[in-house]
Amino acid sequence: MSTHASLPIGATCLYTLEEIQSKLVTLAAQVNRDYQDKNLILLCVMNGAVVTLGQILPHLQIACEIDYVHVSRYGDALQGGELNWLARPQTALQGRHVLLIEDIYDEGYTLTALRQFCEQSGADSVRCLALTNKQHQRKQGATPEYLGLEVPDSYVFGFGMDIRGYWRNAPGIFMIPETAT
Repeated sequence: MSTHASLPIGATCLYTLEEIQSKLVTLAAQVNRDYQDKNLILLCVMNGAVVTLGQILPHLQIACEIDYVHVSRYGDALQGGELNWLARPQTALQGRHVLLIEDIYDEGYTLTALRQFCEQSGADSVRCLALTNKQHQRKQGATPEYLGLEVPDSYVFGFGMDIRGYWRNAPGIFMIPETAT
């Protein structure tokens, strides 16, 4: 049961803020180890990953630069369509080690396209950290190197993930039944 009075009806808490923070500390330790002495740039995949980026940053003990990319396959829809580029990074990726920060690893289409973009832009390496890993069959080959929390193949929101633009601020990660969307 949710402690937030106005969450959508039927919302079920999958992970509390404390559980999410604990996982982010673990992921940050892996990133710290893997990127020592590397010219690292974190690319936040907007809008969903902005919360993940903001929460993991204090746990990173390495020098890094931050930029963002804004792509969407959803818009107001609940299922993905064609990839729409809304903003590209302003920082040159040539010769850089890029770590994409994602809110959810869903079907893999966005991750595949972003990896290709970074590689074509001359990045020395491209990896991905995804806060959540949705459990379902994928057709794409790209997989995040840093995976956080497992979520079911249902509609999830909170901690940056939304329902039609709302509830990115929900105090945890929640699931709603398909009938509620």
